[in-house]
Amino acid sequence: MIDKAVVRVPGKINLQLSVGPLQKDGYHELATVFQSVSLFDELTLTPIESGAITIDCGGKAGVPEGKENLAYRAAELMMDRFDIESGVAIKIKKEIPIAGGMAGGSANAGAAIVGIDSLFSLGLSRNEMEKLGAELGADVPFTISGGTAIGTGRGDRITPVLSRGTYYWVLALSTSGLSTPAVYSECDRLREGMDIAAPHVSDELLQSLTHGDAKSLGKKLVNDLQPAACSLKPALRLILDVGIDYGALGGIVSGSGPTVAFLAENEEHALDLVVALTSSGVVGNVVRAQGPVPGARIVTDRT
Repeated sequence: MIDKAVVRVPGKINLQLSVGPLQKDGYHELATVFQSVSLFDELTLTPIESGAITIDCGGKAGVPEGKENLAYRAAELMMDRFDIESGVAIKIKKEIPIAGGMAGGSANAGAAIVGIDSLFSLGLSRNEMEKLGAELGADVPFTISGGTAIGTGRGDRITPVLSRGTYYWVLALSTSGLSTPAVYSECDRLREGMDIAAPHVSDELLQSLTHGDAKSLGKKLVNDLQPAACSLKPALRLILDVGIDYGALGGIVSGSGPTVAFLAENEEHALDLVVALTSSGVVGNVVRAQGPVPGARIVTDRT
């Protein structure tokens, strides 16, 4: 056992999020293409003798510090599954938006799994860690693998995708989040009475990634939850329109929102887009990110 593990884990954007009809179990079948981007949370994990699990988010508003936190549940799962008697203190430094549609909570769960594997020298493979993550939530496995990948089922069955080049993103962040269950409920309401087909991943979008063609990819971005997110937060429509007017190759609500991701042609274009969006007055906080990047990784561990 080492005395500390520090894990960096990125947020994600859904380049495609296709949502099937509501099923009897209350869930939806998904077909999605994830890309991890360079907006990171950092988790520091330290063993403690009491056997307890503690979460410290520095008092960050909107982040639970008890069993409602997915990192806590990940730690609890790992302790139970591998008969770990020691406890763990988890300190979370957040950069990924809270309730922003970028899988921040899931990323913290993925980081906790990777950190505990390192902390207690469990020697798990990435695939084994992803399977554990799937028990906690659909987005957790991808936060462990990172890169660019297809997600099927509930989004938890991950298949890596060939993606050439680097993609430059400009993210319009919101000061208030959206509830994922609320967005799905609104999606169901808006589609009531419609015949919804089973979802499938776009071959054209995958070809754009294979060729590293940002211009083509920008035209293929699609999110079936976007109308619902815009219905609950109408300002998102204006943000999307403004980003496209200012020359973005494409724009999309990330996941269940409300983060809006705009694709830029290159780094210089991304800088210009940040300036334009900031000066427009319709967005309070704009940041740049690049993708794809690796999933949850140990950045330091000291014996």
